[in-house]
Amino acid sequence: MTEADKALVEDNQWNGVEEAIEDPEEIRVIYCALDSFSQYARTAYLNCTHLRRQAFYALPQAHWQLLAQPPFRYLETLTAVDDAIEQNAELARTIVKCGLRSFGLVDSASNGEPRMPEEWSGIAKYNDLDKARSTIRQFYRDWSAAGAVERDACYGPVYSALEVEKARYPDRQPLKILVPGAGLGRLVFDLCRKGYLSEGNEISYHQLLASSYILNSSEKAEQHTICPWIHSFSNHRTTANQLRRYKIPDIHPQTALAQTENPGSMQMCAADFLCLYGDESHKDVYDAVASVFFLDTAPNLIRYLQVIRNCLKPGGVLINVGPLLWHWENHVPGHHGYDGDGDYDENNSLGIADPGSFELSDQEVVLLVEKMGFTIEKQDFVHAPYVQDPDSMLQTVYQASHWIARKRDDGFVPVI
Repeated sequence: MTEADKALVEDNQWNGVEEAIEDPEEIRVIYCALDSFSQYARTAYLNCTHLRRQAFYALPQAHWQLLAQPPFRYLETLTAVDDAIEQNAELARTIVKCGLRSFGLVDSASNGEPRMPEEWSGIAKYNDLDKARSTIRQFYRDWSAAGAVERDACYGPVYSALEVEKARYPDRQPLKILVPGAGLGRLVFDLCRKGYLSEGNEISYHQLLASSYILNSSEKAEQHTICPWIHSFSNHRTTANQLRRYKIPDIHPQTALAQTENPGSMQMCAADFLCLYGDESHKDVYDAVASVFFLDTAPNLIRYLQVIRNCLKPGGVLINVGPLLWHWENHVPGHHGYDGDGDYDENNSLGIADPGSFELSDQEVVLLVEKMGFTIEKQDFVHAPYVQDPDSMLQTVYQASHWIARKRDDGFVPVI
């Protein structure tokens, strides 16, 4: 890699995770995320194999002896799952080490090796542990060769829409694109390689830590092996399919970026989308907002649309691809930081933790988008799996809503 290539890569580091380290609550959240990756192996061994071995030996002796023999070899299957857990755990431990280094948390007593401070070890709760597991599985979608099928389904419509925008606004090149809910960063990275000025935003430290590692610190393509289907024993056609391994990342991000002709830029903001992008400094800044599997994370979609409209330049577009799996459905008051008392204070917004929530149908979402100062220019549905084992006996595939909405530039002001 030449010095110029190194400078290009350094300019496009996936930054943002370290900036909040001085806030005590943020420190706690970060350590919960780090600890959940540290606990991945122990939790997976317990839930995937240890409890199953106990249940297996609780069978009548003649039954478990039958299943222990060929052609079933059930105990050998559990041992193979243990080996697969270790493959995933190697990635989880690497994310922890990278995260600790990024915060300067290197323990001198461990010969310079990053190590979780004792007071923060074991603090992760069920929700954090579940997020760590799902993040490891999500590497299949964003950073494996096999996951290209899912990426093409959801990111492809974004690329097509942006090509139209490039032709529409030749004087604005390169276009500046915001990706809220950027996850593991593949869409933002690929947009950068296509020459756009791409900016990702993510609130989850599980996703931020994992994406920071894979984009900034991974050493080569196919460095890690993951086994995303081992956490459940249901609906597998064969045991071999349950144990299937995938190499990640499918490309080495820094090498790929250095080899790209005329790349754009890439940056990351670790923050609550509503709190960061609703201010005057972000007004009329972006040519497009790409919301991919994002809008249904809103407790209050009106707030999301207000902030998106604030961000977009007049005539800019909101490109949406996603289902409506409303994340806050069936949660009681207090579900996102609200104690049930008081009203929304516009001068002291808590972002996604503001009180209140609602859910709409897809038809109603489109109507609301128009009410909020957009013109719908295209609408259809796309077949979109999400971290889906293509060989599973159970297929969960979204008919994701894809639409393009342009911010009105005729002086229209929403009534809200």
